[in-house]
Amino acid sequence: MRRCGVGFVLVVLMSAQLPAAEVSVEAIEKLPAVQRAEEFFLRESGWILQQQIRITSIAAPPFEEEERARYLEEQFRTLGLENVRRDTIGNVLGERPGSDPEHIVLIAAHVDTVFPRGTEIEVRREGNRWIAPGIADNGAGLAALLALIAAAQESQLRTRATLLFVANVGEEGEGNLRGMKELFADSALRRRVRAVIVIDGSNAERLTSKALGSNRFQVIIRGPGGHSWADFGLPNPIQALARIITRMTAVQIPTQPRTSFNVGEIHGGTAVNAVPYWASLKVDIRSEMESEIERLEYALRQAVAEGLAEENAAARTQGAPLEAEIRSLGRRPAGELPPTARILEVFRAVDQHLGIETNIQRSSTDANIPISLGIEAVAVGGGGRSGASHSLREWYDPTGRELGLKRILLSLILLAGVEE
Repeated sequence: MRRCGVGFVLVVLMSAQLPAAEVSVEAIEKLPAVQRAEEFFLRESGWILQQQIRITSIAAPPFEEEERARYLEEQFRTLGLENVRRDTIGNVLGERPGSDPEHIVLIAAHVDTVFPRGTEIEVRREGNRWIAPGIADNGAGLAALLALIAAAQESQLRTRATLLFVANVGEEGEGNLRGMKELFADSALRRRVRAVIVIDGSNAERLTSKALGSNRFQVIIRGPGGHSWADFGLPNPIQALARIITRMTAVQIPTQPRTSFNVGEIHGGTAVNAVPYWASLKVDIRSEMESEIERLEYALRQAVAEGLAEENAAARTQGAPLEAEIRSLGRRPAGELPPTARILEVFRAVDQHLGIETNIQRSSTDANIPISLGIEAVAVGGGGRSGASHSLREWYDPTGRELGLKRILLSLILLAGVEE
């Protein structure tokens, strides 16, 4: 029998003969090692769920992922990965060497949650649902990562490309994809990576191949401050922010490419009877196209300059003028895979085989970084269902999780090539 490695599958897929692609995926699934791995997902569903509960119970606030990362590092070692280590920023890495060490398929799930330090985490069950902050995002993704490692190890699956498993930090909020940026700052690694699968949350239908870009800024206005009566007329930082926001809300926002602008936080002042000496706001700019992000950043800077000048000019009392500082809180690059990308063809063929309706999405995920570097990458769910994401009542239902795991397994085997 001719081997069904990556090269053979690609010839079939690129010929656009979907029935043939269906047969090739079916042939892969019939391999003994693959069948053993799929059986593992069903047999060890209880272990996978317990891992998810354990991981979720370990708090991982933004920039404080150390304890959860340490647990995942222990699991990587226990499951038998090679060259397990943590890099300088805190990412956990482990390898399953392939017969061709120059080629890597990278499978990642982010460690951090959106919840700040001190958030109470108690995993509880309500019917088929498990409820806790972060139980799905990204407890489900990390549990799927461990399940794939364990299944590959127990089934003795042999691949051509090396499988690099990563539990990365810094995906949420102002983490700004710092973990993935650190990984791909390594030019030697970047050169060897052929495909990236990011596991984020649940849902076996989602396939994110379009990277939603964003720029985030903090605008800080400083001034002399004073007493609301004695120093009435001094330029006021909060009033300056109001002028800035008014200008920004007048900027035209296109519907195509879809673009957004949001003032998400405002801080400042010390008392109702004091002219504040500082005030700040945080802004989130997003778009499907980098040029629109750049246009809105220019508009923001112009609004700050004009709003500041107007507030200073309106001062009725002599004093030091207001000054502004604009800080970058992080940039997430935009981009998208072409429809003919190999990784998309592979997932489409697997989805057709499994009876999944492929749902291509645009979102901001760890896949943004490799996509922006021209590396084929997608973000997918680990299976099951979830809801109330980023809330204290976030929930996860493991029913059907094995379908999501099977989808990822078959796709990574087709991408990495199988030695059997």
